[in-house]
Amino acid sequence: MSEEDKSKKLEELLKLLKVHDGDLSKFTSQQRKDMNEYKFWKTQPVTKFDEVIKKEGPIDSSKRPEDIPDTPLPLLGDFEWCTVDVNDEKQLEDVYVLLNENYVEDKDSTFRFNYSRDFLNWGLKPPGWKEEWQVGVRVKETKRLVGFISAIPTNLQVRGNDVRSVEINFLCVHKKLRSKRLAPILIKEVTRRVNKYDIWQALHTGGVVLPSPVSSCRYAHRPLNWSKLYDVEFTALPANATKTQMIAKYTLPKTPISNIKLMEERHVDEAFELFNKYQQRFELRPNFDKEEFRHWILTREDVVYSYIIENDEGKVTDFVSFYSLPFTIINNPLYKDLGIGYMFYYASDADFGYDRFSAEGTERLRKRLNLLINDACILARNLKMDVFNALTSQDNALFLEDLKFGPGDGFLNFYLFNYRCFPITGGIKEDQTFDVEKRSNVGVVLL
Repeated sequence: MSEEDKSKKLEELLKLLKVHDGDLSKFTSQQRKDMNEYKFWKTQPVTKFDEVIKKEGPIDSSKRPEDIPDTPLPLLGDFEWCTVDVNDEKQLEDVYVLLNENYVEDKDSTFRFNYSRDFLNWGLKPPGWKEEWQVGVRVKETKRLVGFISAIPTNLQVRGNDVRSVEINFLCVHKKLRSKRLAPILIKEVTRRVNKYDIWQALHTGGVVLPSPVSSCRYAHRPLNWSKLYDVEFTALPANATKTQMIAKYTLPKTPISNIKLMEERHVDEAFELFNKYQQRFELRPNFDKEEFRHWILTREDVVYSYIIENDEGKVTDFVSFYSLPFTIINNPLYKDLGIGYMFYYASDADFGYDRFSAEGTERLRKRLNLLINDACILARNLKMDVFNALTSQDNALFLEDLKFGPGDGFLNFYLFNYRCFPITGGIKEDQTFDVEKRSNVGVVLL
């Protein structure tokens, strides 16, 4: 395969990482369609493109749970609704098979997401989860699961306002049924079920531009095992560079530089307090209680990893977490999988007591985050991860370039359903480069 072909292959593979072609400066001319072309979304309570927002808050606040039908919309005759009991191993296996065979795959069928059962248990069952919010569509005759969507409860803070909502995720329709327009019906059905609990807002993300993003962040990628990435044709050799040079460029120390260590149950109280104080700087953020924080952050082997740094007095001053979502490599004689780490939540007290954007506060935080995230990359590499991904959300712009994260080819858009909101900075400038000065005001991270 030529280097040009490898470059094209890389562009295709990046889409697997939720990196879709997206150019913030060209949304209007390239990705954004006329509102009338959004046959489904034009009927929903979402902010229209170019809508002048005068006040933040719910778009439609007139409905009550008793106004919502007790029965779902009818499906085509060959299909039936189901509630997926993810506590049942067989039903969880159905979700596992559907996602791993249909969620995302490159055109050559070389790489495929490998959602583990442990990952699904973590992502689908946080505190307060509802079985009836795990919505499926099955073939009547065979009972095969061919469609799925999940909602999980989340309390958001949107510029200081508490917004009781859900996160929508894992929307998946079998690849052979994409023409049946099951996705809009799945969205309507999970909305109906959530509305019955008197919840009217939702947060979701995607690479496709819909009406209307509240924020857009860019992906960045840090090779941890460049040699393997090259061997499996996940990355190309840049012009005027040798393999030896590329391997040397991305080589990390064998062990962390700081006294970082695995977060344990005994650290949760301090880390939770640190997290809440740190997150207050962001305009779109989760409002976790301690049980939710414990669920999402404490280490689960092969799923999520969290680490803390303590000062000389034993106080937790920093924590960092990342989750693992590998690819299966199909028909490769050398490798069966590709390890991928995703930046999750972190916090540091480095700039506490300073204005967030002051020169001194910024420099203190930049230095601390460079140490913290570099150690996270080392730990991820030692866990056999081959690439580390991060968005430009949170304060990530302070370390991305310094730590050799390369800008990805696409963007992740954040959407609030049934909620008007002024735009929130996503950590990128108009020319799409990392915005170290303004950074991002998006604090929430979705799987």
